[in-house]
Amino acid sequence: MPNTQASALMQVIVNLENGEPVFSYKNSAGQPCEGDVTVTEAGTITYQLIDNTGKGLKFVGVGFTTPFDGVIDAITVSNDGQFVQMIDMDRTPGETKFQFVLTNTTNTLMVLSPDPQVINEPK
Repeated sequence: MPNTQASALMQVIVNLENGEPVFSYKNSAGQPCEGDVTVTEAGTITYQLIDNTGKGLKFVGVGFTTPFDGVIDAITVSNDGQFVQMIDMDRTPGETKFQFVLTNTTNTLMVLSPDPQVINEPK
């Protein structure tokens, strides 16, 4: 079930299974979830990286499959690469899918997350 609120803190947890990154999510209450967020009013969605891989993962950006749909208005990545904030003014109904883009200290390859989504349901 998606996390529903104006502002949310989600944890993005990355573990290694058979040498490959596996992503999971927890909501602000620490409960496992799918990583999706339903927004009902303007706010900020913050994703915190929990890197259990030992590979020095850091957020460097977010790739959107529909970057011009107006669901998310802006993103910022913290200087240390541990947080991504998405600004959602909740003006455009609909949903957008995205993938987190991460770097690592092992090589120069990028890591992509599975695609959580933000769903806008303006009041």
